[in-house]
Amino acid sequence: MLSVIIPTAGVEQTAVATLSALVPGAAAGVVTEVLLVDRSADSSVIERVADVAGCHFMTFEGSHAAALAAGAAQARAPWLMFLPAGAMLDPGWIDETVQFVQSVAAAGRPRAGVFRYARSPYADTSLRDRLRSVARALVGPLGDQGLLIARDHYRQIGGYKADAKRAEAQLLRRLGRSSRTMLRSRIVMV
Repeated sequence: MLSVIIPTAGVEQTAVATLSALVPGAAAGVVTEVLLVDRSADSSVIERVADVAGCHFMTFEGSHAAALAAGAAQARAPWLMFLPAGAMLDPGWIDETVQFVQSVAAAGRPRAGVFRYARSPYADTSLRDRLRSVARALVGPLGDQGLLIARDHYRQIGGYKADAKRAEAQLLRRLGRSSRTMLRSRIVMV
């Protein structure tokens, strides 16, 4: 049902944390494939993580947006989930994802889901974090909140533009408020 695309930067801990949150989804049959798209100069660490976890692995030289686009092009499932490395999802994400996909299919109207952002209770709050909170309140979700979207809808709105700056924000803007749903499940960055 879902292909999960995770762009990485050669950091093992963040990739492993996100993969561990996806294990229950794979066991439930919701996650059919995971693609780790690594943009680091030395991809051997992430390649080993992908091998151990049973994920597909891609190396990619280029921008973050180009890595997201390349991962989406390789994905095979009818639904795509884009997650940043280091993202941990609430335990209820599986049921909510299934319900969301079923409701979109029943409505016949394309929609995308975005997870609620939650700060880790153990993280120190910086000025940057406060500014991002204000930005979320004013302009809506940001790219680090993940995205759940049907492959056809993703293609219809043009997907991630490989040469764009802030491609995630641009894609969310192209979706608009009317075709975007804020999911109840939270995403926490580690």
